Amino acid sequence: MLGEYRIRGRRAADIAADVERAVGNGELGPGEVLPSMRELAADLGVNPNTVAAAYRTLRERGVIETAGRRGSRVRARPATTSRDAARIAVPPGARDVASGNPDVALLPPLAPAFAEAAAAGDADPVLYGRAPLDPALAALARASFAADGVPEGPLAVTSGSLDAIERVLGAHLRPGDAVAVEDPGWGSLLDLVPALGLRAVPVGVDEDGPVPADVARALGAGARALVVTERAQNPTGAVLAAERAAALRELLEAYPETLLVEDDHGHGIVAGPPLPLAGTTRHWAFIRSAAKAYGPDLRIAVLTGDEVTLDRLRGRQRLGPGWVSHLSQRALAHLWRTGAVDPVRVAAAYEARRAAVLARLAAHGVPARGRSGMNVWVPVPDETAAVARLLTEGWAVAPGARFRLASGPGVRVTVSGLDAPALDALADALARAVGRGTGEPRTYV
Repeated sequence: MLGEYRIRGRRAADIAADVERAVGNGELGPGEVLPSMRELAADLGVNPNTVAAAYRTLRERGVIETAGRRGSRVRARPATTSRDAARIAVPPGARDVASGNPDVALLPPLAPAFAEAAAAGDADPVLYGRAPLDPALAALARASFAADGVPEGPLAVTSGSLDAIERVLGAHLRPGDAVAVEDPGWGSLLDLVPALGLRAVPVGVDEDGPVPADVARALGAGARALVVTERAQNPTGAVLAAERAAALRELLEAYPETLLVEDDHGHGIVAGPPLPLAGTTRHWAFIRSAAKAYGPDLRIAVLTGDEVTLDRLRGRQRLGPGWVSHLSQRALAHLWRTGAVDPVRVAAAYEARRAAVLARLAAHGVPARGRSGMNVWVPVPDETAAVARLLTEGWAVAPGARFRLASGPGVRVTVSGLDAPALDALADALARAVGRGTGEPRTYV
């Protein structure tokens, strides 16, 4: 059942720590079946309740999963094994199209914004007891949400969108609850869900967003939450289309207790407006990140939602970091107010690069996706072979394993920062990696 490995410990905490350590260092692999609680209790000479408590801790930490009479086993991707473990090291001389970073040439200068924010802080220092949300940023966020049709609700600021999603899920869900997530989808979210002790239920994504039939199947099977990316979906570039949004709203009306989380990380890099689903269910949150348009190091996301969700989120935030730096909030407000980012220009720049890669791949007969944002998703027969072949040609791409649960293999390439000759060379290398380009054809079994 566990091969040569023997679980050790007398206390629940020690047993859980031993299993977690063994999973982390590879002594216990994905899918390994654990002894039954009574069997392990007898082996260790402890009360079965002690083992039950240890297994409960491991489930809550996302290390193991329990499937009724089939017992407990190590998760296929335990929370102790981050998807970043699949990240490819970029060798000297290779081009990095794996990191997912925006084009630095399209980011606004931060010095004037922080100089103004610092001067405001010198004149009126932020001390304990100050309201956590900067009034100027709040006013801009309210106007932006209203213009995009997001229902009015209380506001909060978090340290990026993943921080917001974690706090929203934590406001309503408990270990063992199921969350419907896009597949392929954002690797950090796919890591976060099991780390919170939750179960990720895959929902297919096409160019128009989450597939309604998959959403219906997930919610019908008991998923308590649904996470949707509005636009620039990572890694496929999907954009929630009008017809798809209408279908999802109709579907969600039949599941009003679903916690709906919308991630609008494409704000500022996609020209078209989002199509919010917010307000269809009782509990919801709409999150707008500054990372892609204004710079990842700002670490700011503004969100709104229903009263209960935002009240719980802000209450828990007060017991942790307290607030997000007003210096950063004021800097973002300055950038937002002064129009430091032109979404039309930025979106056009990324669109031109994606279109160049997609067109050249299509000429080779290679299907790929990338309707918005800065990434292109290329299905491949064999991820390992494709990644290795591309590395030999000087391109480091992101393996699809970082973004997948049940969907087919692929690679993600980030087109930001590449000029026309580089884009053509990248597309040709991608085509060769899947056996469709000029040069020796490749056959995969």
